[in-house]
Amino acid sequence: MHGRGVHEMRIGFNLPQFGSHAHHPEGVAEFARRAEEMGADSLWVGDRLLAPLEPEVNYPGTTAFPAEFRAGLDPFAALTVAAVVTTRPLLGSSVLVAPWYAPPLLARSLATIDQLSGGRVIAGLGAGWSPEEFRAVGVPMGERGSRFDECLDALAAYWGTNPVEHHGRFWTTAAGYVDVKPVQRPGPPVYLAAFTPAGMTRVGRRADGFLPAVTPGPFEPTIVTGPMSRIRAAAARAGRDPHELGVILRVNTMAGDSVHGIAEVVLRARDEAAVDHAFVDLTYRDLATSVEHAVDLAGRVLDLVRAR
Repeated sequence: MHGRGVHEMRIGFNLPQFGSHAHHPEGVAEFARRAEEMGADSLWVGDRLLAPLEPEVNYPGTTAFPAEFRAGLDPFAALTVAAVVTTRPLLGSSVLVAPWYAPPLLARSLATIDQLSGGRVIAGLGAGWSPEEFRAVGVPMGERGSRFDECLDALAAYWGTNPVEHHGRFWTTAAGYVDVKPVQRPGPPVYLAAFTPAGMTRVGRRADGFLPAVTPGPFEPTIVTGPMSRIRAAAARAGRDPHELGVILRVNTMAGDSVHGIAEVVLRARDEAAVDHAFVDLTYRDLATSVEHAVDLAGRVLDLVRAR
């Protein structure tokens, strides 16, 4: 059995969204259903637009731009599919690149998925890092930090009480009615990715939690504990309770990784970095070659983690 005890950590998995999986979109529903049956606690999507031929910046933590990002299903569509074929797992994004989106559209999409899922959305957002993608959507990359902050303000307004109104540097909304609100009030929990001091301060001041990530290899607790110390200090300076901020760890994998090694990373994160929610991207760098393979790997990871 893959069931989760009351005090055990939550374990989730990325939906089959990128690379070869993007050419078999029916796999999203299949994996979501079967992951729920096995007891997965959360299902996740990412947000990529293209894989540049000559990238100015490589994928964080690597020396290349993964070929899997040449094909990617729309994250909102994938989450919507998962919302309607499951009833229990949380549905998260790690991450949506917030500065790419007009806040009214982002707020509406996430509120709709929260409605469809009965209040299961985790809004994982990031500032983005690929210059080519920013140029593709017509957003100056140098404005990403200020746009991110204003987007968070606007999301709070759109998910709040009527009349909705927002006046900012980049977007303006005259007072009006927006009656489709998230089930979760005052809105879905907002978790942020952060790699810079400014980003970590933003998490501490504004977010419900932090989205760190680990690449294949031995787990180093300071990847989580170091940033969380800075984030909690920022929360305290902002007058917030630093212990109310959560952590959800993304575990990237690659072809050749063993399920025992993946489970060990999750368990060490639990035991050495106080992580109580982690999700594994089984489709990153070609570890899972099909939906059946991804389901098998997910079940084995769940069994190994639950056994300890």
